[in-house]
Amino acid sequence: MSEPVKLFEPLTLRGTVLPNRIVVSPLCMYSAVEGFAQPWHFAHLSTFARGKAGLVFTEATAVEARGRITPACLGIWSDDQAEALRPITEFIESMGCVPGLQLAHAGRKASTRPPFSAGGPLPLNQADSATAGAPWQTVAPSALPVADGWHIPSELDAAGLQQVKQAFVDAARRAVEVGFRVLELHMAHGYLLHSFLSPLGNERDDAYGSDLEGRMRFPLEVTAAVRAAIPDELPLFARISAIDGREGGWTLDDSVLFSRRMTEAGADVIDCSSGGIGGAPRFRSDDTGKPLTADSARAPGFQVPFARRIRDEAGIRSMAVGVIIDPHQAEEILQSGGADLVALGREIMHDPFWPLHAAEALGVDPDYQMWPQQYAWAVDRRAQIKLLNR
Repeated sequence: MSEPVKLFEPLTLRGTVLPNRIVVSPLCMYSAVEGFAQPWHFAHLSTFARGKAGLVFTEATAVEARGRITPACLGIWSDDQAEALRPITEFIESMGCVPGLQLAHAGRKASTRPPFSAGGPLPLNQADSATAGAPWQTVAPSALPVADGWHIPSELDAAGLQQVKQAFVDAARRAVEVGFRVLELHMAHGYLLHSFLSPLGNERDDAYGSDLEGRMRFPLEVTAAVRAAIPDELPLFARISAIDGREGGWTLDDSVLFSRRMTEAGADVIDCSSGGIGGAPRFRSDDTGKPLTADSARAPGFQVPFARRIRDEAGIRSMAVGVIIDPHQAEEILQSGGADLVALGREIMHDPFWPLHAAEALGVDPDYQMWPQQYAWAVDRRAQIKLLNR
């Protein structure tokens, strides 16, 4: 007797039930205006709900204005910005899916141009700022730029640390108020909380640096503060870079230890990505930080070993992400204990109905009952063609 299909088994996290194990990874759209969601965001995220992904995350959503990656990034540092997201959460829930929001602060990687324009840091001279947008002062654990030619961040002092922590708490409360039922803390890809963790981003000699315990302190404090501010029934995820992939950087052993501590702080799922401390994440670059080529492209599921080890050794659920493309591949990850959830990014942008197509491929929905009823005439035709081709 074959095992049940795990990809479409519901998963209960605290008081929230995900209808399946398919997650839309946070995907930056660089299409907000002064932090406010636009019609694009509704169209973008509602598509994944029609495609029946179990959990649909927003893009990285800045908890304060200086925490945006670019001037066009989504924000939730005001009540009005949060209200602009309410129609999105309501629609996602109406489709039987769960809306999630990723709380983020870009830290020293803020004040940049969208990647589909020029990319790189916003220009410091006034003439260029007129077209690219005015830069702002970035903040970080230490006054270390991402790379040569980037803005030098201000080192956060005690008052600054408290301000950022409170910004995360206030943003979390706003998100819950407008209907988000899962929150994720962005601690990966070189952004603020990751830069506290990594010795390549944190050279402090106070209680928030100097050794592993010190470097973990602020991210753990933010986690505990957010956990205390939201209802007990809401799950809290954290996206981490499981490794820096750079000499002298954050390691998988560090991630296992940190994940154990995150459990104590109130996290429920560790979302396992990698890289980005000094350049692009590893799904977009090789281990030197250079863009991927056809010869250096990452293998399918290349980050699954990180999710597997954290799940096995840290006593917390994990989520795998990165070149997960095929339904059978996703199912094998779950069946083998590689992760509890799988997150899709570029693949689900290419095919927003991936979950419905996966259900068909895995024999879960032979009669197309999972499809929105408004599309019944289309799937009826698909069923007829299927019969004709037998």
